[in-house]
Amino acid sequence: MSTTPFTFASWNINSIRARVHHVQDWLERHPDCDLLCLQEIKCEDSQFPAVFAEAGLHVATSGQKAYNGVALIGRRPFTVTHHTLPGFDHPSARYIEAELDGITIGNLYLPNGNSGGEDGYATKLAFFDALAERARVLLDAEKPFAFIGDFNVCPTDEDLAPGALSPDDALVRPETRAAFRRLKWMGLTDALRALHPAGRHYTFWDYQAAAFQRNSGLRIDHALLSPRLTERLTAFVIDRNERTKEKASDHVPVLVTV
Repeated sequence: MSTTPFTFASWNINSIRARVHHVQDWLERHPDCDLLCLQEIKCEDSQFPAVFAEAGLHVATSGQKAYNGVALIGRRPFTVTHHTLPGFDHPSARYIEAELDGITIGNLYLPNGNSGGEDGYATKLAFFDALAERARVLLDAEKPFAFIGDFNVCPTDEDLAPGALSPDDALVRPETRAAFRRLKWMGLTDALRALHPAGRHYTFWDYQAAAFQRNSGLRIDHALLSPRLTERLTAFVIDRNERTKEKASDHVPVLVTV
């Protein structure tokens, strides 16, 4: 693992084709970002905009028609190790993993869990189970790694504005929070909380009811770091200003520097 500073970021873009110019502009303004992890690209692999590769960037996708989908955009070559989450037996495109500079990055879009009844919620927990098993494999191999993306969980009551969600919402159900805590108990560190143990820091504001203007937000975009990576953690930044843009995603980018 290199000792050179390494910055990686996550952004649920809520349709890459609708917001390709937002991503282009953001990358131009953040030349220090080595790897951008996108979620909800909402397109098949062949439909991912070619402008990034044409600009000399390195791109990998795990897409599907109209829904879900994740992608990686890097400034240097990286090696994709998985296009799906091992052990998660579901057709939705929600995970892509790569290695860069000796660091493994798992880019994920965890199921929301509010649709599809109890079966839909069971899919959310199944993803958590598979993610925990993937963490165990990487920890046993003593690899420096991070899981980053839209986890669709508010870990504590401090991670959502008062009244933003009902108590039975899948993002705050006890089983959801327990699944997130399980990953931390395995030895992973919530990067934001390592640097900012207290306070309300949001990464998502709904389009409805002037949520952004009222700052009625959620913290659901996280980075969980392995012990070796946590030792190198220097910064976690929420790019809140991105939500002010015209036709913005309802999520904003988060950046991690190690």
